[in-house]
Amino acid sequence: MCEAVFPKDFTWGVATSAYQIEGAWNKYGKGESIWDRFSHTPGKVMNGETGDMACDHYRRYAEDVALMKKLGVKAYRFSVSWPRVLPKGKGVVNKAGLDFYKRLVDELLQAEIEPWICLHHWDLPQALQNEGGWEIPTSVQYFADYAELLAHELGDKIKRWIIFNEPRCIAWLGYLTGIHAPGIKDLQLAVKVSHYLMLAQGKAIQTLRDSDRNLNLGTVVDLNAMHPFSDSRKDEEATDRHDQLWNRWFVDPLFKGAYPPLAEEIGLKHTKDDMELIKQPLDFLGVNYYTRAIMSYDDSVPLTRAKGIQKKTPTTEMGWEIYPNGLREVLMRFRTEYGNPLLYVTENGAAFEDNVTRSGEVQDDDRIAYLRDHIASAYRALRDGVNLKGYFVWTLMDNFEWAEGYSKRFGLVHTDRRTMKRTPKKSFYWYKDTMANNGIAF
Repeated sequence: MCEAVFPKDFTWGVATSAYQIEGAWNKYGKGESIWDRFSHTPGKVMNGETGDMACDHYRRYAEDVALMKKLGVKAYRFSVSWPRVLPKGKGVVNKAGLDFYKRLVDELLQAEIEPWICLHHWDLPQALQNEGGWEIPTSVQYFADYAELLAHELGDKIKRWIIFNEPRCIAWLGYLTGIHAPGIKDLQLAVKVSHYLMLAQGKAIQTLRDSDRNLNLGTVVDLNAMHPFSDSRKDEEATDRHDQLWNRWFVDPLFKGAYPPLAEEIGLKHTKDDMELIKQPLDFLGVNYYTRAIMSYDDSVPLTRAKGIQKKTPTTEMGWEIYPNGLREVLMRFRTEYGNPLLYVTENGAAFEDNVTRSGEVQDDDRIAYLRDHIASAYRALRDGVNLKGYFVWTLMDNFEWAEGYSKRFGLVHTDRRTMKRTPKKSFYWYKDTMANNGIAF
């Protein structure tokens, strides 16, 4: 038995996102988002489900903050719904939307939970999408203006600011595979979107720095551990190409000021000024990790010539291989390849089929094992010199899981879809103990 005790200043938290939990999709002055439009489009989301109600967090936020206080987290990472604050994405501000986030932040501070704000977790205002969305350069300034508004309204109470959550999902899943909003399948558009996202991120960081030098600024990327299926040269080259697209595309520009070679091959157009804007200094980087990718050469796959191989090993309900050491691997890359920046694990968690007993308790030992093994992996990375300062579980409560609807449950808290009753799971109490002990036995 080993014991992992984290530094005293290590931050333990949970994370959520606006569209997945808030509900009130067309109330209190909120505008339509691309996920409202997408989820209401037949065939896009499992079982035709939407985030219209989600977890009803808009009305139940105080109850949810009380749950977090009971859990004992130090920090809560949440996102702001851009169209709730700016229904058209620009111009007239919706005071009711701003007031909601002010009430939420005040409730968190009163509970002695530090608010970590994320400006954008995928729910672009549909009004901006109608103008071209992330496909056009005006989106860069619109996003910066939105960031400036939030800094003016909330900057006195929030120290930690996250620009984007997982820009690769916005670009590759929204515009390349089309499985997420806005549901487009176009390589050149996806590449263009990826670049404007990076420019918007850089511009927002500049804007926030100008607004308040005391803000602590970062952004969040999602990464996979990458392994070739065999030691053949073709498998290794295919894995490298997939790594460039899936991992390095949104990391190299931040730390090296350049896209990986695949970008030039594809035809990404950019200037020296573009790269200078993108390469803004960060106070921290958030890393989301769930699984690894095992890649094999396949000449029929455009772009990367790589296809994923599914091993016959345990998986989560999402079909993702459970590979805890991958978290250490992706964290160590930042130590060896990117100058060892200050890192937080901003998402890590798993969907499993929970067992609700007759007494109403929720048994989820699989989730506990998953979290324990990944926290142990994070500890090994920290012990080996990674500048890791915190860990956030995805997610606080079962919610709308994008194209999977409500079929996949990631929460530490069980949400009854009919009554909205919140029930802490066994993993809730395990994580509570983990934070109280500032570590685990493994």
